[in-house]
Amino acid sequence: MVAVIQPLPQTPVSPRPAEGRSSALAQLKLLHAEAEETARLANLLGRSLYVGLALPVLGVLTIGLADEVSPVSQLVWCGFVAAVSIALLIAYRHAMRQPFERAALKNFARDLSAILLFAGFAWGAGAFLALPPGTNAVAAILFAAAPAIAVSTLLQQREALFLFLAPAAALAAAGSLLKPFANGTLEAGLILAVSAVIAGAAVLREHWASNSGKPAMLSFP
Repeated sequence: MVAVIQPLPQTPVSPRPAEGRSSALAQLKLLHAEAEETARLANLLGRSLYVGLALPVLGVLTIGLADEVSPVSQLVWCGFVAAVSIALLIAYRHAMRQPFERAALKNFARDLSAILLFAGFAWGAGAFLALPPGTNAVAAILFAAAPAIAVSTLLQQREALFLFLAPAAALAAAGSLLKPFANGTLEAGLILAVSAVIAGAAVLREHWASNSGKPAMLSFP
């Protein structure tokens, strides 16, 4: 008769204290990063409403200073700017239904990125539709710089500024050459130079603020 030896039951090995502390610390860091990102996105949501109000105001001021342009083309441009504001307000209202939900805030940031890109093209189109031929250098520079400064100041995110500024400055410079404005080549160069200064200032501002976290814009995942 052969005796069958049963294996001894294995005792579960509890994690070492050091491993437990390391896991807890990693989890704490993750929660902190998520809370920080949620706070940045919530701030971005709150500031976006002011951009939706500022662009139409600047558009009205532009129309008021340009009385030598066809009202039809000016109305078309106003429609573009109004569409940007409406899209911003709709995205804002939708996100405010869940103002502290991280997923909803990330979706809003993606929507805002697309809206700002469209806003840059819409605003830049004003160089062809809203400004008269022979526009002087000061007016041309203000047309390109004022909304860019507003977006940068209100949203305080360089990614937001870049999405708006790149198409707006490019179209404004093209309008200076093709419209043409009073000193087309000079004005196109000045528009691009001033836009570069605005972009550089936004980069330096974030550097000085030592913002080492992920950017809030989450442009296109």
